[in-house]
Amino acid sequence: MIICLRASYTNNPFICKPRTMAKREKTMATPLKADMESEDRYRAPALDKGLDILELLSEQPGGLTRAEIVKAMGRSPGEVYRMVERLVARNYVSRSLEGDRYALTMKLFSLAHRHPPLRRLVAPAQPLMDAFARETRQSCHLVLREADAAVVVAHASCPGNWEFGLRIGAPIDLVATSSGQTLLAFASPAMMEDLLARWDDPDKQKSFQAIKSHLAEYRQQGHRIGDSQEVRGIEDVSVPILSPERHAVAVLTCPFVHRLDSVEGGIDDALQLLKEVADKLSFL
Repeated sequence: MIICLRASYTNNPFICKPRTMAKREKTMATPLKADMESEDRYRAPALDKGLDILELLSEQPGGLTRAEIVKAMGRSPGEVYRMVERLVARNYVSRSLEGDRYALTMKLFSLAHRHPPLRRLVAPAQPLMDAFARETRQSCHLVLREADAAVVVAHASCPGNWEFGLRIGAPIDLVATSSGQTLLAFASPAMMEDLLARWDDPDKQKSFQAIKSHLAEYRQQGHRIGDSQEVRGIEDVSVPILSPERHAVAVLTCPFVHRLDSVEGGIDDALQLLKEVADKLSFL
């Protein structure tokens, strides 16, 4: 069978090439070019516009007017108007009473929490985390891997007048945080292979290589405890929630605050209690 291609080794734009030559040239294409061709092949412009609007509004707590959305996206008013109206009709976006400002509804939040694996973990974890926070007077949060990073999916507040904690939905760096390093320390081989493929940034790979020896130490001792890598004066206590294969499916972290007004136990007591919570949630 013969395939006709416009590009060739002659100046004739209609020269025909055998399949073997076409196949050889295809295998010589760079991965980047192949990825770009794949993205172009499966483009859905209308869907992209809708997702762009949702991502834009997610960063605007006060919402945006239609003119502001048009300006930020660099698209025509007609394109934005039709898409925004469909998002309003499906209740992903709400219109202000004055009718000139648009903001996200809680629908995306609701959909995320319907996800069965997340619900199966958070539902039993929340009361245990709340009990930990009451007993230690420290906050804690639950972290799951998300692509090449991680995200906070649950949080428990301590009962005092003030606290230090992370909000639900906060992104977590896998290499530069206690929660992330604990996930890496107990990661399955398949997870590590996937992460290394995603980390095409040389700086990211260099940072990962710098902590590899520490990851083995955390795995051996069953937890990570040490100074926060993001906030001075905080010691992070992180323990994994394990699968039956002893790989981390999630991590519980307590950003331990050394309080001067507290009569509760110290950081070692918090570690022990957090491990008890993780043990109850492991193998679910």
